[in-house]
Amino acid sequence: MGAVPYLALVSALAALGLAGFFYTDVKKASPGNERMVFLMNEIQKGAKAFLRQEYTWVSGFVVIMATLIAAVIHPLAAVSYVMGAVLSATAGYAGMTVATMANARTTEAAKEGPVKALPIAFRGGAVMGFSVAGLALLGVSACYILFVLGTAGADAFEIITAYGLGASSIALFSRVGGGIYTKAADVGADLVGKVEAGIPEDDPRNPATIADNVGDNVGDVAGMGADLFESYAGSILAPIALTAFALNINADAIDPDIHVPLLMFPMAVAFVGMIASIIGSFTVKGGDSTDSSALSRALHMGTNIAMGITLVGTIALSFWLFRGDSFDTPIGLALAVIGGLIAGWALGKSAEYYTSDHYGPVKKIAKQSETGPATTILGGISAGMVSVAASVVLVVIGVAVAYWGGEMTLKVLADSNDAVPIGFGGIYGIAVAAIGMLATTGVVVSVDAYGPIADNAGGIAEMAELDPSVREVTDALDSLGNTTAAVAKGFAVGSAALTALALFKSFEFAVIKAGGSLDLDVGSVSVFIGLFLGAALPFLFAALTIDAVGRAAQQMIEEVRRQFREIPGLREGREGVIPDSARCVAISTQASLKEMIVPGSLAVVVPLVIGFIDVNALGGFLAGALVTGFALAIFMANAGGAWDNAKKYIEAGNHGGKGSDPHKAAVVGDTVGDPFKDTSGPAMNILLKVMTIVSLVFAAAFVGGPFA
Repeated sequence: MGAVPYLALVSALAALGLAGFFYTDVKKASPGNERMVFLMNEIQKGAKAFLRQEYTWVSGFVVIMATLIAAVIHPLAAVSYVMGAVLSATAGYAGMTVATMANARTTEAAKEGPVKALPIAFRGGAVMGFSVAGLALLGVSACYILFVLGTAGADAFEIITAYGLGASSIALFSRVGGGIYTKAADVGADLVGKVEAGIPEDDPRNPATIADNVGDNVGDVAGMGADLFESYAGSILAPIALTAFALNINADAIDPDIHVPLLMFPMAVAFVGMIASIIGSFTVKGGDSTDSSALSRALHMGTNIAMGITLVGTIALSFWLFRGDSFDTPIGLALAVIGGLIAGWALGKSAEYYTSDHYGPVKKIAKQSETGPATTILGGISAGMVSVAASVVLVVIGVAVAYWGGEMTLKVLADSNDAVPIGFGGIYGIAVAAIGMLATTGVVVSVDAYGPIADNAGGIAEMAELDPSVREVTDALDSLGNTTAAVAKGFAVGSAALTALALFKSFEFAVIKAGGSLDLDVGSVSVFIGLFLGAALPFLFAALTIDAVGRAAQQMIEEVRRQFREIPGLREGREGVIPDSARCVAISTQASLKEMIVPGSLAVVVPLVIGFIDVNALGGFLAGALVTGFALAIFMANAGGAWDNAKKYIEAGNHGGKGSDPHKAAVVGDTVGDPFKDTSGPAMNILLKVMTIVSLVFAAAFVGGPFA
């Protein structure tokens, strides 16, 4: 049993080895002609420049937080925090580098159809997927070995929890900054290019096209990777922290019959999920058809196989770890994990239903576009809101199954040991259910990162003026990419709800351990105030990020209009006349870095301020934010995805096709949905976990603080 952290470490190294193998495999493919190579290099150069500047800005925040953690919590907690931040940034940079290398290669392969193009796009995304999963698990297992099994003693679990905060810090700024960048460029390119100038998407005449393609990588690859890195690491750390704080144990006083299995189980599930993901990744193969159903089956084959292996492996783990007199029914926690796995899959399927053009909601929005932008917007809002109800039901079912499973396994422990708070077993079950949702992170992120690569491949095909048949293949791959992105966001936000609940309970136990108490009676004025403040913050956060996209997009629109107006022959496509793409890249870069500071800082500053004033108000605040934040995240992600695919459905020749009035209305809907699905929505789940984990890390300081 003591070998589990080391097995997790080995599986993490295996994942990184697989990422290296896929990198080599993608690099061997041809990037195409000279024009395609030039475009690929321009996109990669812009993406790397942005990430370097973003990480430079964020490093200042990391230094401040590390100093505060070292002074208030423990110097080793600062080391753990920095480790989480550095590994998250590394995963994002590595994945983005390969994604910008795979785009032109996917375009070149598309000349031979999806049978060649899909595997290259997937394997390019798999470098991101297994870098994220591998580095995240490597960091968690290394922290456990160093600090829990090492010499950190009684503070060990506070120290390793800081790792999750470091990952969350990078994730929040990467998602917000990258999201603002990509949507400023996308909105500017679409409104001036497609609506005003009447030119196709990714047309080489459009000055914002390169910036738009850069944005796909910094937002949907690097930002998404940091998001899932944080989600995956947090899902493993949450049940470990819950166990440690609930049982009030430390590295020097562990009852091996009861405590060790609870601490080992999260890393054991992660180990099984990693091996399953590695196996599943080799089953993704392309076919000859550009039909989205066939492509979807091929792409999701790896995810489905990985889930099946994880399901069987988790049952075996439960019987191995939870045998003996201390536990009632070993299968209970396996059911909790499987419940989370199935709930995550169901959330993904729900997202697919509301965002795919194969189903009624998207087709209905496309039909509504015949009567103008207003009805298009109304249709997307309605679809997004309905999807929230479906997702909430799925999460509630997952929570109920997980709670019941945890109680079933830990019934003897909860009934016979007075030191264990009532209900701990059920909450532990919910915590490990979040791991179930993210156990196959390696392959889930691979499928998600595939989308931006396919999108870039289409852009390069258009800008390089290749045969229309190539763009037909890349468009089919790209349309599927919108749905896979919505599926991954469903996994991320679902796990965020469960992980935040487990971290919230850990926060309660940490306050008690520090000598304080947490009263969550809604009739208490402080809790009531906190509840309303928490409910309002996700709306404020969403407003700030959407407004930031609007301001940055306005600058982009004005620049694109200026170039069309002032560069002779640009709009007409005169030979030898090229746009100033570098200017548009610079506008998106500077605007996004400037605009990410305020919303990104809210997640850290507000819980600290409330916590030092009144810890009970902070409890209410976290509860309010969790409920409204989850609903907003689902609504924004699915509404945005539905608008996007409604536009693509019309572009495929339905309801008048490209250039028609319904198409123009759908472009407006897609433009509104862009910051919904790629900026505010995805960042919402990180907001929830950052606020909860900040509260957990600083819980002892709140209890002993000047206002306690």
